[in-house]
Amino acid sequence: MVEHKDRLARFGLNCIEILLAKENKKIEVINKTSGDKEDLMQDFVSIITSFCARLYGLRRNKRRTEKIIKELEEEMSKTEK
Repeated sequence: MVEHKDRLARFGLNCIEILLAKENKKIEVINKTSGDKEDLMQDFVSIITSFCARLYGLRRNKRRTEKIIKELEEEMSKTEK
């Protein structure tokens, strides 16, 4: 039992429901969306949000790595003097 379907899965809830049905289990969603169009839009927004978060995370990691490399280079140049 979940309050909103996105608490269980960002997208692909139908696949999870099919797998659980084979085990004679089902998912109860308390606050269901009103229609297929709204459901599809929510899935689309969830996918875009997930990919954006991943891209921003990669950028942050790249900047952090570049900062560490710069600090190491500065430290090495100080010790060579």
